[in-house]
Amino acid sequence: CIFVDNGLLRAGEAEQVEREFSGHFQTDLHVVDAKDRFLRALDGVSDPQEKRKAIGRIFIEVFRKEAESIPDAHFLAQGTLYPDVIESGANPDGPAATIKFHHNVGGLPEELGFELIEPLRDLFKDEVRRMGLELGLPEELIWRHPFPGPGLAVRCLGAVSESRLNTLREADTILIDELRKSGMYREVQQAFAVLLPLQTVGVMGDCRTYEDVIAIRAVNTDNFMTADWSRLPYELLQRMSTRIINSVRGVNRVVYDISSKPPSTIEWE
Repeated sequence: CIFVDNGLLRAGEAEQVEREFSGHFQTDLHVVDAKDRFLRALDGVSDPQEKRKAIGRIFIEVFRKEAESIPDAHFLAQGTLYPDVIESGANPDGPAATIKFHHNVGGLPEELGFELIEPLRDLFKDEVRRMGLELGLPEELIWRHPFPGPGLAVRCLGAVSESRLNTLREADTILIDELRKSGMYREVQQAFAVLLPLQTVGVMGDCRTYEDVIAIRAVNTDNFMTADWSRLPYELLQRMSTRIINSVRGVNRVVYDISSKPPSTIEWE
């Protein structure tokens, strides 16, 4: 297996991937640290589709280079799911519009020289989870909230920088920690923080602040093609907001997204 660390992961996620694939699955895991390359490619890019294209391009370049070090490799297996295919406009029977680009759908150049295998391509997320249970995979992996291929780049609205990514990571870590403590992590299918590309006026002590805004997104869904916003308890939202504002430097406001899919997508970008 090849794991490309793009520097756009959640806190501790790279270590978790290494632990699971090297420990539980006993795979020969190749880890490539490509953080700097991805950040350089994203420098000055704020359009969501351009972000996805840049990330997909660098991913392929890094993957191709690392794959050269693996002798007699013939197949490339990907975890593409059916919603990825539909949203990318790659399903001939689905909607013609491209909602968003997915780097794992139609993004592999022919010269990679691999036969592509996508065993989950026709399945929705709930079906994949049922299969994981049947296969006896660790429940921590099965019920892990989905994470987009472009990572935090599409949850960091506007310009992407290391400092903004760190702000987002801290807020997201607090959000998930409070969700787990409340016992609601399994009840919510996906929850995450979004860093908005704007600042608002606040007050800290007797001083005026003009700082960042974090949005909280939490949804309930079976297949991720449609979703409804989660009615999280006010007390839980209050704990999330208070901890984020008090702990994450540069954030003075937290808002909650109460949009359903459709018309809104689950991810903001």
